[in-house]
Amino acid sequence: MMKILVVRYRFIGDMILTIPFLRNLRKNYPDAQIDMLVAPNSAEVIEECPYVNNFIYFDTTRKHKYENTKDKKLSFWHYVRLLRKAQYDKAYVLKRSFSSALLCYLSGIKTRIGFDTEHRGVLLTKKVKYDKYKHESECFLDVLKADNLTVYDNYLENWISEISQEKIKSLLQEIPSSTKKAVVNITATNEFKVWDKEKFIKIIEYLANEKGVQVIFIGAPRDKVIYDSLQYNTSLKIPPLNLCGKVNLQDSLAVIKESDLMLGNDSGNLHMAASVGTRVIGIYGPMPFEKWKALGEKNIYIKSNLACMPCSLKKKCSYNKACLTNITVDTVKQAVDKVFSITYTDNRS
Repeated sequence: MMKILVVRYRFIGDMILTIPFLRNLRKNYPDAQIDMLVAPNSAEVIEECPYVNNFIYFDTTRKHKYENTKDKKLSFWHYVRLLRKAQYDKAYVLKRSFSSALLCYLSGIKTRIGFDTEHRGVLLTKKVKYDKYKHESECFLDVLKADNLTVYDNYLENWISEISQEKIKSLLQEIPSSTKKAVVNITATNEFKVWDKEKFIKIIEYLANEKGVQVIFIGAPRDKVIYDSLQYNTSLKIPPLNLCGKVNLQDSLAVIKESDLMLGNDSGNLHMAASVGTRVIGIYGPMPFEKWKALGEKNIYIKSNLACMPCSLKKKCSYNKACLTNITVDTVKQAVDKVFSITYTDNRS
């Protein structure tokens, strides 16, 4: 039996965007053992994926705050030994770092296919050109094409555990079935991707007071204070439901799936919504829009059109985040009206 390793750790959105790759890989290798090297926490968002046999948790530096766990960190060489012992036949290195390719090289994996980035091409047996403007899900599929495999489709899907589904049904049971629900996300991993907080407050007021929508907040425990502070600054007919710290990523998927809208900054939450078929209003700023937009025909994308876009956060902003500050409350209200004032076909499974 062929043994295949897929390497893509860190970032919730990136994890979700591997799903089309994993599905097409499984179609090409229906009987193979497909394992995936993933980061703590972020992999939870696809842990029910049926295309993967085993998840291997790569826990070394914890560079990103959401990766923090109570488990002891392990060395890079621990994973070299672990992967070498597993004797994989092939590795698809979707992570673009030099270290990820080095890990597969030192692990003795004979066939190593990945992006020719960070001067790591010498460590790969098949090098793939990385297009920084093509949608990330398409870039992942380019890796399969470079290996002469068939790409059958490119769409998002996701799976939610029964435990999370039951938990969220219980948490939301007090909301009348006739009341529309919207998850609103005002945070992001980088402050330069965040729309103005005061503008978000006006949108939350519009949703609750004018549209009669139940607003829901999800996030880590550290986000609870941020969302609690919003409630002190607003007067709402329908108080928001703050689930920060009460739900994990699987639970959050269930909340989003039970909702009619995900509205927020350019972040992994938008990709989570797209993966479960919930409509998205995304507010986009400095990152390449065509690469990171939430997939879905019904989604609404709000962005500026400035000469400095996209900067990809590669340099200090000299324009006071104009790409985001130029987006008005009225523009977002109009998007909300499109979602809640018209009838559209709901084809979510």
